[in-house]
Amino acid sequence: MNKWVKSATVVSAAVVVLVVAAIVWVRRDSGSEGNETAKAVSFGPIGAGASPDPSKDAWTGTWATAMQDGRGKGFQRETVRQVIRASIGGDAVRVKLSNQFGKEPLTVSAVHLAKHVGEGKVDPSTNGRVTFGGKDSVTIKAGGTAVSDPVAFRLPAGGDLAISAYVPQRVGSVTQHESANRDNYAAPGDQTTKDSMSGGRSFYNYSFLAGVDVQNPASEGAVVALGASITDGYDSTWNDYRSWSDLLARRLNDGGRAVGVLNAGISGNSLLQNGVGQSGLNRLQRDVLGQAGVKWVIVADLGINDLGGADASTGGRLVTGLRQLIQRSHDADVKVLCTTLAPYAGSESWSKVGESGRKVFNTFVRSKGSGCDAVVDFDAATRDPADPSRWNSRFDQGDHLHPNNAGMEALATAIDLKPFA
Repeated sequence: MNKWVKSATVVSAAVVVLVVAAIVWVRRDSGSEGNETAKAVSFGPIGAGASPDPSKDAWTGTWATAMQDGRGKGFQRETVRQVIRASIGGDAVRVKLSNQFGKEPLTVSAVHLAKHVGEGKVDPSTNGRVTFGGKDSVTIKAGGTAVSDPVAFRLPAGGDLAISAYVPQRVGSVTQHESANRDNYAAPGDQTTKDSMSGGRSFYNYSFLAGVDVQNPASEGAVVALGASITDGYDSTWNDYRSWSDLLARRLNDGGRAVGVLNAGISGNSLLQNGVGQSGLNRLQRDVLGQAGVKWVIVADLGINDLGGADASTGGRLVTGLRQLIQRSHDADVKVLCTTLAPYAGSESWSKVGESGRKVFNTFVRSKGSGCDAVVDFDAATRDPADPSRWNSRFDQGDHLHPNNAGMEALATAIDLKPFA
């Protein structure tokens, strides 16, 4: 539960009374065990004419999503308001827009940042203008990406940020992330600075918004979660940020760590095979190694879809693919945390061949010669002690493939924070 309060400090002098008002954010996160933490920080633009400090120009990803094909529903003369939760705070923000899979140019003519206060509404006092090369408008060619100018904007870790963009010209379909696991919003006309948009509708993907970076001198770097539907947060509580990567971000933040956590999961994605999104290997450079400040990658549940797909891969092929991923990551000075594959017996995609491949893969990951910099044992954290090929019923969402909220907690808790050093 998030609570926002305003506080004012009154300073009196002999004749002159100076009143300084500051917006203060008090955040209370309630986990499954009822634990709460509270932090107070300001949120919004940093004064008139302020600009990021050029001596602190290193960037760290605070949020990202993996872009997919351009079959997302298009927009025309609409404001698109999308909401993200920051994993790490900062005093400057930049926004990444993607037309990676578009077949026509994408133009946005106004982009603004503001604190999201719920149901598509923003606090207008926190509005910040975003420019691209000093201009309000940017046109991104098909296959391209645009990164905004830095915005002097104080964003707290755990803060919910709305990015509102006006699309003035018709675009038939957009590059998207298919499942946002939350509501986003669109409304007619340019309503980018309005606190509550009128005539709006909800939509459920991320459209052309690929990432948000921050400047934070205390940043320790970013970790990218590379995976499929379990990483994507499939069927975790809507609008509640309950994926294991969101919970990992909360653990790191509660422990005083300034580590960005970026979710590059795609539901249905595979390590080796293109299909629902490009394969993990084919998108590694864009979705992981190309992220700002990346130091670690957690390679999670990709292999399940290879083992259960129509062109079922063997454990040996998965091992070869993981070795390639590890080598390419190490070449980029990125450490690799390898997870074992969670059980999936009882699901529609399970087979004896797939189960054999899962065991081969998990044995390799646990071996000393794997090349992994650390191992996260998702299998041990979630399996049924009486039948290790199946999910523990406490953590099973019901399809015997995906975790419920308690299962997401178990996955996040299984990650040792010591490798993030």
